[in-house]
Amino acid sequence: QVQLQESGPGLVKPSQTLSLTCTVSGGSITTNYYYWSWIRQPPGKGLEWIGYIAYSGSTYYSPSLKSRTSISRDTSKNQFTLQLSSVTPEDTAVYYCAASGRLWGALDAWGQGTQVSVSY
Repeated sequence: QVQLQESGPGLVKPSQTLSLTCTVSGGSITTNYYYWSWIRQPPGKGLEWIGYIAYSGSTYYSPSLKSRTSISRDTSKNQFTLQLSSVTPEDTAVYYCAASGRLWGALDAWGQGTQVSVSY
């Protein structure tokens, strides 16, 4: 069973780049047809999908965040990473990584989430 764990700083200053890593165990991020996503939930709001990196290494981002988002991977470490640039306090949220076994399929496995606050 795939397990995911987010890691990264809990506090980022405005205008800086938020960087989070998801470490995957119990399966490979290159397994065919798996898609590895980042999702966030701002305080008092619903879940917002940020983007994915596919088993092939291709990426797709939410149009609303595309200009500030980059998702990459390190297959040797079985990790994938989110970078969100030019952050503002509106980017404060709990950030989750998750996995789906098919394109636009249900997110079957989730990390526990990590709180990121954007503030001076």
